Amino acid sequence: MKQRIITAVVAALVFIPFVIYGNLPFTLLVYVIAAVGLYELLKMRNISIFSIPGIIGALIMFCILLPISTAELEEILPYSKLEFLMIGVILLLIYTVMIKNRFTFDDVGFILTSALYVGIGFYYFIETRNAEDGLVFIIFALLIVWTTDSGAYFIGRKLGKKKLWPEISPNKTVEGFIGGIVTAVIFACIMQWIYPISSSWILLIVISIIASIFGQLGDLVESAIKRHYGVKDSGKLLPGHGGILDRFDSLLFVLPLLHFIHFV
Repeated sequence: MKQRIITAVVAALVFIPFVIYGNLPFTLLVYVIAAVGLYELLKMRNISIFSIPGIIGALIMFCILLPISTAELEEILPYSKLEFLMIGVILLLIYTVMIKNRFTFDDVGFILTSALYVGIGFYYFIETRNAEDGLVFIIFALLIVWTTDSGAYFIGRKLGKKKLWPEISPNKTVEGFIGGIVTAVIFACIMQWIYPISSSWILLIVISIIASIFGQLGDLVESAIKRHYGVKDSGKLLPGHGGILDRFDSLLFVLPLLHFIHFV
Protein backbone atom coordinates (compact mmCIF):
# COMPACT_ATOMS: atom_id res chain seq x y z
CA MET A 1 0.00 0.00 0.00
CA LYS A 2 2.84 2.41 0.88
CA GLN A 3 4.43 1.86 -2.55
CA ARG A 4 1.09 2.42 -4.27
CA ILE A 5 0.56 5.72 -2.46
CA ILE A 6 4.07 7.00 -3.20
CA THR A 7 3.76 6.11 -6.88
CA ALA A 8 0.30 7.69 -7.09
CA VAL A 9 1.53 10.95 -5.53
CA VAL A 10 4.60 11.18 -7.78
CA ALA A 11 2.56 10.32 -10.89
CA ALA A 12 -0.06 12.93 -9.98
CA LEU A 13 2.60 15.61 -9.48
CA VAL A 14 3.93 14.89 -12.99
CA PHE A 15 0.60 14.32 -14.74
CA ILE A 16 -1.73 16.96 -13.29
CA PRO A 17 0.27 20.05 -14.42
CA PHE A 18 0.07 18.79 -18.02
CA VAL A 19 -3.69 18.28 -17.68
CA ILE A 20 -4.17 21.78 -16.25
CA TYR A 21 -2.02 23.47 -18.89
CA GLY A 22 -3.45 21.47 -21.81
CA ASN A 23 -2.51 22.48 -25.37
CA LEU A 24 0.46 20.87 -27.15
CA PRO A 25 2.37 19.65 -24.04
CA PHE A 26 -0.71 17.72 -22.91
CA THR A 27 -1.29 16.28 -26.38
CA LEU A 28 2.32 15.13 -26.64
CA LEU A 29 2.13 13.54 -23.19
CA VAL A 30 -0.99 11.63 -24.23
CA TYR A 31 0.84 10.40 -27.35
CA VAL A 32 3.67 9.10 -25.16
CA ILE A 33 1.28 7.44 -22.70
CA ALA A 34 -0.69 5.85 -25.55
CA ALA A 35 2.52 4.54 -27.13
CA VAL A 36 3.49 2.90 -23.84
CA GLY A 37 -0.02 1.43 -23.56
CA LEU A 38 0.22 -0.07 -27.05
CA TYR A 39 3.70 -1.40 -26.24
CA GLU A 40 2.29 -3.15 -23.16
CA LEU A 41 -0.53 -4.75 -25.14
CA LEU A 42 1.71 -5.99 -27.95
CA LYS A 43 4.21 -7.36 -25.45
CA MET A 44 1.49 -9.60 -23.98
CA ARG A 45 1.33 -11.36 -27.36
CA ASN A 46 5.13 -11.29 -27.78
CA ILE A 47 4.98 -8.73 -30.59
CA SER A 48 7.67 -6.05 -30.44
CA ILE A 49 6.47 -2.53 -31.06
CA PHE A 50 9.77 -2.01 -32.91
CA SER A 51 8.98 -4.81 -35.38
CA ILE A 52 7.41 -4.06 -38.78
CA PRO A 53 3.85 -4.98 -37.65
CA GLY A 54 4.42 -3.15 -34.34
CA ILE A 55 5.47 0.03 -36.15
CA ILE A 56 2.47 -0.21 -38.50
CA GLY A 57 0.19 -0.67 -35.49
CA ALA A 58 1.74 2.36 -33.79
CA LEU A 59 1.29 4.50 -36.91
CA ILE A 60 -2.37 3.46 -37.10
CA MET A 61 -2.82 4.41 -33.44
CA PHE A 62 -1.08 7.78 -33.92
CA CYS A 63 -3.35 8.48 -36.87
CA ILE A 64 -6.40 7.77 -34.71
CA LEU A 65 -4.98 10.06 -32.03
CA LEU A 66 -4.73 13.08 -34.34
CA PRO A 67 -6.82 15.73 -32.53
CA ILE A 68 -8.51 16.93 -35.70
CA SER A 69 -11.63 15.85 -37.53
CA THR A 70 -11.62 13.68 -40.65
CA ALA A 71 -12.68 16.69 -42.76
CA GLU A 72 -9.80 18.80 -41.44
CA LEU A 73 -7.37 15.92 -42.03
CA GLU A 74 -8.49 15.61 -45.65
CA GLU A 75 -7.65 19.28 -46.18
CA ILE A 76 -4.06 18.60 -45.11
CA LEU A 77 -3.54 15.03 -46.38
CA PRO A 78 -5.07 13.17 -49.32
CA TYR A 79 -6.67 10.47 -47.14
CA SER A 80 -9.16 10.25 -44.29
CA LYS A 81 -8.47 8.46 -41.01
CA LEU A 82 -10.52 5.49 -42.24
CA GLU A 83 -8.44 5.29 -45.41
CA PHE A 84 -5.22 5.42 -43.41
CA LEU A 85 -6.61 2.60 -41.27
CA MET A 86 -7.35 0.56 -44.40
CA ILE A 87 -3.82 1.16 -45.70
CA GLY A 88 -2.50 -0.18 -42.40
CA VAL A 89 -4.73 -3.27 -42.69
CA ILE A 90 -3.46 -3.94 -46.21
CA LEU A 91 0.18 -3.57 -45.15
CA LEU A 92 -0.29 -5.93 -42.20
CA LEU A 93 -1.98 -8.53 -44.42
CA ILE A 94 0.80 -8.26 -46.99
CA TYR A 95 3.30 -8.82 -44.19
CA THR A 96 1.62 -12.14 -43.30
CA VAL A 97 2.39 -13.32 -46.84
CA MET A 98 5.93 -11.96 -46.89
CA ILE A 99 6.97 -14.03 -43.87
CA LYS A 100 4.97 -17.10 -44.94
CA ASN A 101 2.26 -16.82 -42.30
CA ARG A 102 4.59 -16.85 -39.29
CA PHE A 103 2.80 -13.60 -38.55
CA THR A 104 -0.84 -14.64 -38.86
CA PHE A 105 -4.27 -13.19 -39.61
CA ASP A 106 -5.00 -13.49 -35.87
CA ASP A 107 -1.95 -11.31 -35.16
CA VAL A 108 -3.25 -8.71 -37.61
CA GLY A 109 -6.58 -8.67 -35.79
CA PHE A 110 -4.84 -8.32 -32.43
CA ILE A 111 -2.73 -5.36 -33.58
CA LEU A 112 -5.70 -3.58 -35.13
CA THR A 113 -7.89 -4.13 -32.07
CA SER A 114 -5.06 -2.93 -29.81
CA ALA A 115 -4.51 0.21 -31.89
CA LEU A 116 -8.25 0.99 -31.86
CA TYR A 117 -8.69 0.19 -28.16
CA VAL A 118 -5.80 2.39 -27.04
CA GLY A 119 -6.06 4.99 -29.80
CA ILE A 120 -9.77 5.77 -29.52
CA GLY A 121 -9.67 5.91 -25.72
CA PHE A 122 -6.77 8.35 -25.63
CA TYR A 123 -8.14 10.29 -28.61
CA TYR A 124 -11.13 11.19 -26.46
CA PHE A 125 -8.75 12.17 -23.67
CA ILE A 126 -7.36 14.85 -26.00
CA GLU A 127 -10.79 15.77 -27.37
CA THR A 128 -12.22 16.17 -23.88
CA ARG A 129 -9.39 18.45 -22.78
CA ASN A 130 -9.72 20.54 -25.95
CA ALA A 131 -13.50 20.94 -25.53
CA GLU A 132 -15.11 24.01 -23.99
CA ASP A 133 -14.68 23.69 -20.20
CA GLY A 134 -12.55 20.65 -21.07
CA LEU A 135 -10.53 20.78 -17.86
CA VAL A 136 -13.74 20.52 -15.82
CA PHE A 137 -14.85 17.42 -17.73
CA ILE A 138 -11.39 15.84 -17.39
CA ILE A 139 -11.57 16.43 -13.64
CA PHE A 140 -15.07 14.93 -13.60
CA ALA A 141 -13.92 11.81 -15.48
CA LEU A 142 -10.86 11.38 -13.25
CA LEU A 143 -13.02 11.92 -10.16
CA ILE A 144 -15.46 9.22 -11.27
CA VAL A 145 -12.67 6.74 -12.05
CA TRP A 146 -10.57 7.38 -8.95
CA THR A 147 -13.47 7.44 -6.47
CA THR A 148 -15.02 4.35 -8.07
CA ASP A 149 -11.71 2.53 -7.77
CA SER A 150 -11.15 3.62 -4.18
CA GLY A 151 -14.74 2.96 -3.12
CA ALA A 152 -14.76 -0.48 -4.72
CA TYR A 153 -11.43 -1.36 -3.09
CA PHE A 154 -12.17 -0.27 0.48
CA ILE A 155 -15.85 -1.28 0.58
CA GLY A 156 -15.00 -4.56 -1.10
CA ARG A 157 -12.36 -5.30 1.51
CA LYS A 158 -14.67 -4.34 4.37
CA LEU A 159 -18.00 -5.78 3.24
CA GLY A 160 -17.24 -7.89 0.19
CA LYS A 161 -18.55 -11.46 0.29
CA LYS A 162 -20.05 -12.33 -3.10
CA LYS A 163 -17.52 -12.60 -5.92
CA LEU A 164 -18.32 -10.41 -8.92
CA TRP A 165 -16.52 -12.36 -11.65
CA PRO A 166 -13.93 -14.74 -10.18
CA GLU A 167 -12.91 -16.17 -13.58
CA ILE A 168 -11.74 -12.70 -14.64
CA SER A 169 -10.82 -10.86 -11.44
CA PRO A 170 -10.88 -13.06 -8.31
CA ASN A 171 -10.66 -10.20 -5.80
CA LYS A 172 -13.58 -8.09 -7.03
CA THR A 173 -16.90 -8.41 -5.26
CA VAL A 174 -20.49 -7.39 -5.95
CA GLU A 175 -20.45 -5.29 -2.79
CA GLY A 176 -17.30 -3.51 -3.98
CA PHE A 177 -18.83 -2.95 -7.42
CA ILE A 178 -21.90 -1.30 -5.90
CA GLY A 179 -19.79 0.56 -3.33
CA GLY A 180 -17.68 2.04 -6.13
CA ILE A 181 -20.80 3.37 -7.85
CA VAL A 182 -22.17 4.88 -4.65
CA THR A 183 -18.83 6.52 -3.82
CA ALA A 184 -18.54 7.98 -7.34
CA VAL A 185 -22.07 9.42 -7.18
CA ILE A 186 -21.39 11.03 -3.78
CA PHE A 187 -18.22 12.74 -4.99
CA ALA A 188 -19.84 13.75 -8.29
CA CYS A 189 -22.60 15.45 -6.30
CA ILE A 190 -19.99 17.24 -4.18
CA MET A 191 -18.32 18.47 -7.36
CA GLN A 192 -21.70 19.56 -8.77
CA TRP A 193 -22.36 21.50 -5.57
CA ILE A 194 -18.96 23.23 -5.73
CA TYR A 195 -18.84 23.76 -9.50
CA PRO A 196 -22.02 22.85 -11.43
CA ILE A 197 -21.22 20.82 -14.54
CA SER A 198 -24.78 19.86 -15.40
CA SER A 199 -28.06 21.75 -15.46
CA SER A 200 -29.82 18.78 -13.87
CA TRP A 201 -28.89 16.94 -10.69
CA ILE A 202 -30.81 13.88 -11.86
CA LEU A 203 -28.91 13.84 -15.15
CA LEU A 204 -25.61 14.19 -13.30
CA ILE A 205 -26.44 11.25 -11.00
CA VAL A 206 -27.53 9.04 -13.93
CA ILE A 207 -24.39 9.85 -15.91
CA SER A 208 -22.21 9.28 -12.84
CA ILE A 209 -23.78 5.84 -12.31
CA ILE A 210 -23.33 4.87 -15.97
CA ALA A 211 -19.76 6.22 -16.08
CA SER A 212 -18.85 4.37 -12.89
CA ILE A 213 -20.23 1.12 -14.31
CA PHE A 214 -18.37 1.62 -17.60
CA GLY A 215 -15.18 2.42 -15.71
CA GLN A 216 -15.40 -0.83 -13.80
CA LEU A 217 -16.17 -2.70 -17.01
CA GLY A 218 -13.06 -1.16 -18.55
CA ASP A 219 -11.07 -2.47 -15.60
CA LEU A 220 -12.60 -5.93 -16.05
CA VAL A 221 -11.85 -5.93 -19.78
CA GLU A 222 -8.19 -5.27 -19.12
CA SER A 223 -8.19 -7.95 -16.42
CA ALA A 224 -9.66 -10.40 -18.95
CA ILE A 225 -6.92 -9.55 -21.46
CA LYS A 226 -4.19 -10.06 -18.87
CA ARG A 227 -5.70 -13.33 -17.67
CA HIS A 228 -5.95 -14.59 -21.26
CA TYR A 229 -2.26 -13.89 -21.86
CA GLY A 230 -1.16 -15.04 -18.42
CA VAL A 231 0.29 -11.78 -17.08
CA LYS A 232 -0.30 -10.18 -13.70
CA ASP A 233 0.20 -6.55 -14.74
CA SER A 234 0.30 -4.85 -18.12
CA GLY A 235 3.73 -3.44 -17.28
CA LYS A 236 6.11 -2.35 -14.54
CA LEU A 237 6.35 1.37 -15.21
CA LEU A 238 4.35 2.33 -12.11
CA PRO A 239 5.58 0.41 -9.02
CA GLY A 240 2.67 -0.84 -6.96
CA HIS A 241 0.21 -0.12 -9.78
CA GLY A 242 1.59 -2.04 -12.76
CA GLY A 243 1.64 -0.47 -16.20
CA ILE A 244 -0.04 2.36 -18.05
CA LEU A 245 -3.04 0.24 -19.03
CA ASP A 246 -3.51 -0.82 -15.41
CA ARG A 247 -4.05 2.85 -14.52
CA PHE A 248 -5.89 4.09 -17.61
CA ASP A 249 -8.10 1.09 -18.44
CA SER A 250 -11.19 2.68 -16.89
CA LEU A 251 -10.63 6.07 -18.54
CA LEU A 252 -10.37 4.36 -21.94
CA PHE A 253 -14.04 3.45 -21.48
CA VAL A 254 -15.33 6.47 -19.55
CA LEU A 255 -14.02 9.27 -21.78
CA PRO A 256 -15.51 7.92 -25.04
CA LEU A 257 -18.76 7.27 -23.17
CA LEU A 258 -19.06 10.92 -22.10
CA HIS A 259 -18.78 11.94 -25.75
CA PHE A 260 -21.11 9.23 -27.07
CA ILE A 261 -23.90 10.38 -24.73
CA HIS A 262 -23.09 14.04 -25.59
CA PHE A 263 -22.25 14.99 -22.00
CA VAL A 264 -19.03 16.66 -23.22
